[in-house]
Amino acid sequence: MTRVKLHLCVSFAVMILLSGCMYPEENLQKNQLSNDRQLQMVQQAIDQYVKDENGLVPIHTKESDTPLYQKYVIDFQKLKQGNYLQSIPATAFENGGAYQYVLINPETNPTVKVIDIRVVDQLRPIQQQLTIYRDEHIYPPFGKEVAEGIYKLNREELGVSQEDLQINSPYSDHRLPVYINADGELIIDYRMDLYSLLEEVDHDLQLGDDIRSLLTKHHPVVPAYSVPYTIENDEPVFDWQPTD
Repeated sequence: MTRVKLHLCVSFAVMILLSGCMYPEENLQKNQLSNDRQLQMVQQAIDQYVKDENGLVPIHTKESDTPLYQKYVIDFQKLKQGNYLQSIPATAFENGGAYQYVLINPETNPTVKVIDIRVVDQLRPIQQQLTIYRDEHIYPPFGKEVAEGIYKLNREELGVSQEDLQINSPYSDHRLPVYINADGELIIDYRMDLYSLLEEVDHDLQLGDDIRSLLTKHHPVVPAYSVPYTIENDEPVFDWQPTD
């Protein structure tokens, strides 16, 4: 199996595992509730766990090449077994909620954030079409290159509309494009949200910095299925290289 096809199969399996079917109506209300209090509760549990375990963090083991913001998924069973948490948050995916709790900066400053699983739900049908296409073709349906190693999907070959290749932003009312990178992985283009933040907040970011940190600094949600961006001429640009 080629590396690209392996990436696609793994990505598809993860999406199916996380999303399953769309969220039933009875879950919508609790998923709409602010999860600030639950984030704080989990953060306190993480802080105490890290202190007691000499810096270790309670996470599920992932492959080394797992994308940054999907890599450090919190293992709630470890927190419950150690009595750091009495129950899994109602908003957590493991409890039927719309968020998967993750850590950022696990080695220096373990900080609790979330992946909005509804983003995965929107990516799932695109991944399904891509997997079907890859079963019959050697290469993914690469379209126009938008940056080095980042491509639009050829929607005619994939059999989808332009609207199908956009998702609702977890940060704003923007509709964000879905692209594919040279490794055959679907990615979400967060540049519109990053551009808004660059205009709205003070920062000292420079060329070469990964400016996705702006999103995690000002929001509880991480930019899942993204690649690094940097800043050039006060605008966000892709800063990604294919896997060797």
